[in-house]
Amino acid sequence: MKPRTRILSLDHGKVRLGLAVSDPDRRISSPLMTYVRKDLASDERFLKRIVEEQEIGEILLGLPVHLNGAEGEQAKKVRAFAELVRQWTGLPVALYDERFTSVEAESHLWAAGLTHKKRKDRRDQIAAQILLQTYIDARCPKEDPAGPL
Repeated sequence: MKPRTRILSLDHGKVRLGLAVSDPDRRISSPLMTYVRKDLASDERFLKRIVEEQEIGEILLGLPVHLNGAEGEQAKKVRAFAELVRQWTGLPVALYDERFTSVEAESHLWAAGLTHKKRKDRRDQIAAQILLQTYIDARCPKEDPAGPL
């Protein structure tokens, strides 16, 4: 991995991808944007452009798991998407437990007094930021299976 590269965090959804990035020292996460997905070819072009523009060295995807740590259908979809992202970018892709990130993001946006439309527009990127900051604070651990709470 190149020194002083950033981590790109993705909050995966069928319609949207929330994006957040770390600083080059990998200490602080910041929301980047929400991308409305089109098709796999467009998604690939978009992610390759972001990886280059933001000097990304690693990609983080939130892994949706149940409270008991079990994985369901959504986790399978995220794992499949993670493999596509690995192939598209040639970068390492980590999966990290995303339990409650969307709920926490919604709570922060609600507390900030944003309208429903503004909350919807920002929720995914804030969830990606929360996921990334949690990952950074845990010192960027290697992929481990999620366990029960």
